[in-house]
Amino acid sequence: MSTQERSANAATSQPHTPDVAVVGAGTAGCYAAATVAREGYDVVVLERKTEEEAGHIACGDALKGADEFPDSIPKSKLEPAFTNTGVDHGRFEIPQEDTVLEIPIPGELAVIDRWEYGRRIIEGAGDTGVDFHYDTVVKNVTQADDGRVTGVEAIRKGEPVTYDAEIVIDAAGSLSVLQDNVDFSDSTFDTNVNYSHFCSAYREVVHVNEPVEWDDALVFKPTDRAAGYLWYFPRTETEINAGLGFQMTEEPMKLVEDLKHDLENRAEFEGATVDDKLGAALPTRRPYDSAVHPGYMAVGDAAGHVNPTTGGGIAGAAYAGTYAAEQAIEGLETGDISEETFWEYNELVMDHFGARYAALDVYNILATAIDVDDLMGLLAAMPGDKLAEALYSGSTNISTKLKLESLIKSRGHWGTIWNLYQTKRCADDLLAHYENYPTSPEGLAGWQDRRDELMESVYEATGAEPKY
Repeated sequence: MSTQERSANAATSQPHTPDVAVVGAGTAGCYAAATVAREGYDVVVLERKTEEEAGHIACGDALKGADEFPDSIPKSKLEPAFTNTGVDHGRFEIPQEDTVLEIPIPGELAVIDRWEYGRRIIEGAGDTGVDFHYDTVVKNVTQADDGRVTGVEAIRKGEPVTYDAEIVIDAAGSLSVLQDNVDFSDSTFDTNVNYSHFCSAYREVVHVNEPVEWDDALVFKPTDRAAGYLWYFPRTETEINAGLGFQMTEEPMKLVEDLKHDLENRAEFEGATVDDKLGAALPTRRPYDSAVHPGYMAVGDAAGHVNPTTGGGIAGAAYAGTYAAEQAIEGLETGDISEETFWEYNELVMDHFGARYAALDVYNILATAIDVDDLMGLLAAMPGDKLAEALYSGSTNISTKLKLESLIKSRGHWGTIWNLYQTKRCADDLLAHYENYPTSPEGLAGWQDRRDELMESVYEATGAEPKY
């Protein structure tokens, strides 16, 4: 069939007309779709992969906070994908200092089989009545004259197809193509986004011959650059998710070769085999200032809902999808799908985790400007509980609560400690500002002006190049 014939057929075919079209069958998309479908609305999820490949996503496989997940997909549905629930701490390997730092990780933690988890959230959403259209690649977004998003255009199994929907939820992942095609000029949707706010990552699922000694830990190891890292997360005592990544502001790493080199130099991986390889990009930035537009909301990776220091994004995605769906339901019930109706979604995200992630981004900015050896030397001298506080609470009293013996041990790194102290103060100020996130679109511009002033202090304290 020629291109002209396909275009003619598309023009005469009836479009699909769901109440809500969700683009992407990941965590955010499935939780959003399930939440809307439970209220009796017609929901379709558009997934570019085949039905067999859907749910297969590059991920570190560590899941924190599953005990508090939204209940639109029951936790019991997910639990068979939890392969290691005995993990309770992080293990930081610091070769520069010939030491290992172990830190507690608060809350429920598990390492999962991400593909099995992906299948199960799709099945869980399907149980609520969600319709999945696989082999469907979204190419464009349709908008009304007033700017409201009215649907999407896609290619499904090689044929053009349109979806006219009251609401589109963008769960298409990092650097979503939908956002390249929406005209956001009449809304507050955050367009201050570029590739430098993202990390390029690669992981393999590796099977070892003997049980590893650290099957109760998430293992982290720096590369030879501050903005690069390796991880070893044990799905079981003999099945390891091994991966690495680097911030896209840095010179590219040879991800496959660099991971192979590290694996070859670890005795526990001698004779290991690999059965799955996959790469991806993920946001290592603050959450979008606003992820709403008339008829349209972005969720999960598509809205920067990832902890920028750890890369953890599953729990945030589940809640973001749920919060967006709740506002979508309100819009469907009232007939008002304006930016104002959707705004509470922004507020819920910022209140739950967005403010904390924005504060943590300050430390991510610091990491791009600090000498990696100085940073590793300081980490080796720090109490593990204070490092855990830094990674998981959004800010930290690291500098004010260090014991005298830690300061003595840190001799030679006092300049870095001072830098960290200044950065910590900036993070605290920023966190406090995010806790006053505006209650309407009209208040966003003034709030952003003050936030940007605080970010100038961040760049001054860290010596980093401006990120936004």
